[in-house]
Amino acid sequence: MTDSIIDISKGFFEGYVRPLLATRFPDEFAQMACGVWGLGSEALRLDDDLSRDHHFGLRIDAIMPLELLQTRWPVVQAILESDLPREYMGHSLVERAVVGAGITPDSLRGFLTRTIGFEHPPRTDREWLSIPEEDVIHVINGEVWHDPSGRFTAVRNTLNGYYPEPVRLRRLAHWCRYYSGMGTYALKRALLRDNEYYASVAFAKSVRWGMQMAFMLDRVYYPYDKWMLAFFKRLPRMYDRLHVIVDEAIRLSTPWDRKLELLDHMSDQLDATMVEDGIVPPHPKFRGSPVSGYRLMEYDYYQIIRNLPSELLDIIPEWEQVHLERSVVHYVAGLDEPSWRAALNLTAIEE
Repeated sequence: MTDSIIDISKGFFEGYVRPLLATRFPDEFAQMACGVWGLGSEALRLDDDLSRDHHFGLRIDAIMPLELLQTRWPVVQAILESDLPREYMGHSLVERAVVGAGITPDSLRGFLTRTIGFEHPPRTDREWLSIPEEDVIHVINGEVWHDPSGRFTAVRNTLNGYYPEPVRLRRLAHWCRYYSGMGTYALKRALLRDNEYYASVAFAKSVRWGMQMAFMLDRVYYPYDKWMLAFFKRLPRMYDRLHVIVDEAIRLSTPWDRKLELLDHMSDQLDATMVEDGIVPPHPKFRGSPVSGYRLMEYDYYQIIRNLPSELLDIIPEWEQVHLERSVVHYVAGLDEPSWRAALNLTAIEE
């Protein structure tokens, strides 16, 4: 067994939680899905010594119908608290992420609404486009150890099938426009005006959008920025095509003019892949403008949107944490100040 909290938690689940629930609450247990998923780097097996300073410990996530959560879970919780051991492999059951009995309960409806914004898997192109891509990771990450009803697994399977093609192309077109129109074009103008603030912002956005397009081209969901590089290295095709560009571009020692040149090289690689994949038609090689830069991605934006269904054109893909924030704001508002300071690891200097 490794030191991953997923593996440790699975051992606790198989050795103690599963037998207890299967014996004492078989009907309720048959309606649950159990495993590890959702928020946190540990659900991606990316936690390290730095990330383990908060919300870390034994973790079993449980999803069940809302009625079961409301009517039967308090009874189940009481038995778990009285019958489970208080510690497993050096991890206490009251350790940060999981309070009390070692299981965090949730309803399928509540979990999906907080992450993808719907009570069900997306059914239409419009619903697919309203989901912040980073938040899909929270539904499909981790592991499911128990799901006899198959309801949660079915949602994960739908999302793991990736976007319908019109949705992928609509998202890709949107990012093409931003990469060029608000990224490399803006960076070119910032450098011409000696505006390093705007250059810094435009450059960072450009790198982010370019890497996100690489994920779309490989049909892999991209995660939050802090995990982007780790996931980028796993891409089956685009990592090999782009990592040398990205590695040099993000160095602080790389001059601004070179950063822009590298982003233009990224444009060429993204464009070549879209031509290769039949997303945009073959075209002559272009040159950019000395004042507007190299707006190749906006050319591709045009080529993509002109072939999309018209009903998708007015749908703007969602950004991150749109639905999650509706839950977070109420959670934080309901805490007392000491609890929130503790969650943030903030200590007054005089303490």
